[in-house]
Amino acid sequence: MNVPEELFYTSDHEWVRPSESAVRVGITDFAQDSLGDIVFVELPTVGAAVTKGGALSEVESTKSVSEVYAPVSGKVVACNEQLRSAPELLNSDPYGDGWICTIEASDPAELKALLGPEEYRAVIDGQ
Repeated sequence: MNVPEELFYTSDHEWVRPSESAVRVGITDFAQDSLGDIVFVELPTVGAAVTKGGALSEVESTKSVSEVYAPVSGKVVACNEQLRSAPELLNSDPYGDGWICTIEASDPAELKALLGPEEYRAVIDGQ
């Protein structure tokens, strides 16, 4: 499984790419592989407040429907509108064009609780 070194992760298989004031969020390679062919993505609403660990989005595949959870608390400031017409980007490019949304984090300290690449590898090795 591809686990980029520059990202942070959750045990629920979301990845996080921090920038100065916000974090970009998506699902990991492990998650997309487990889900199979993704056919629909319910994007969060721009401007919506989210709570760490709360439901952020929903991903539907040919196998099942899965929740995507907010890795940090804050406000959704952008969504990947490409996913409305091309949800398969989550399968083909989960760490690039397959991002789901950007959250303006309200508590930057929450980023410290995220998993590093080695910790995340241990999680997926235990699956």
